[in-house]
Amino acid sequence: MILNTAFICLCILTTNVSGVFGDTDEVKSVSVIEGDSVSLNTDVQVQIGDLILWTFGPQNTKMAEIIRREQMNYIFVSNDGIFRDRLQMDNQTGSLIIRNIRSEHTGLYELTVISSRKTLKRFNVTVYAPLPILDISSHSFNCSSSSSSSRSSESRCSLVCSVLNVSDVTLSWYKGMSVLSSISASDLSISLSLPLDVEYQDKNTYSCVINNPVRNQTTLLDITQLCQPCAEQSQRSYFISVVVGVLVFLAIIAVSVVIVFWHIKNRKPSSTLSVETEEIQYATTTFCARHLQITRRNEEDEIVYSSVMI
Repeated sequence: MILNTAFICLCILTTNVSGVFGDTDEVKSVSVIEGDSVSLNTDVQVQIGDLILWTFGPQNTKMAEIIRREQMNYIFVSNDGIFRDRLQMDNQTGSLIIRNIRSEHTGLYELTVISSRKTLKRFNVTVYAPLPILDISSHSFNCSSSSSSSRSSESRCSLVCSVLNVSDVTLSWYKGMSVLSSISASDLSISLSLPLDVEYQDKNTYSCVINNPVRNQTTLLDITQLCQPCAEQSQRSYFISVVVGVLVFLAIIAVSVVIVFWHIKNRKPSSTLSVETEEIQYATTTFCARHLQITRRNEEDEIVYSSVMI
């Protein structure tokens, strides 16, 4: 403690010091995304006899300090509370680096440089949540006939770009580089939805953009993927109907073939068909002549018949 007091006295009494910026009392705004690292630069080179002091918040909590002299440098970096394992200070410039910054690190940071005169510099740091992924969906599809003279159909698609649980962001629809519509969220965590009506034949480039003061995120709109025209829908329905009809027809044929084969395989022999299984044999007829005994009876010829052998 006595050594620190001696160092401070030495810094105040030093007059021939170079490299110290002039007296300022400005507040510089710094915006950063949660999880990133931020560097608060002093824009100076620490000289022998200089004192660099960093404080945070309304209570001026001491974060880091450098006291430089010819034979010894005193460097202090806080490793307590919300800044545990997050602070790093450059011992040449006194710049402060906050790693893996969180929302609780939002606030006022004050830099005090004491050399030949006291100089103050303030940084108002704001930490924003990471931007969410945009969701673009087709809300509805309308096919309406136009004037009877043209007899054409007009395909219109209603789209919705939405995000959930956001704060301090702006959601916008762009047509090329022009803003069509936008909606903003305050510091409260809410959900945002922004509609857009387009025509399928529209060849312009549309995009949905979400942004905060640090960065923006753009999602291009593919109209042909999200919206289908009326004519194309009709053709698609016709094609589906034809395919379904062909499949049904083939299924009927397949079932019929199966039934026929089943009947052929499982039918019983009928008695009426027994004749078909019998063989018909043909024999050659041979006539054999026998000696006919002719007797005369009452002086009349007698005819004798002979049997035929098969």
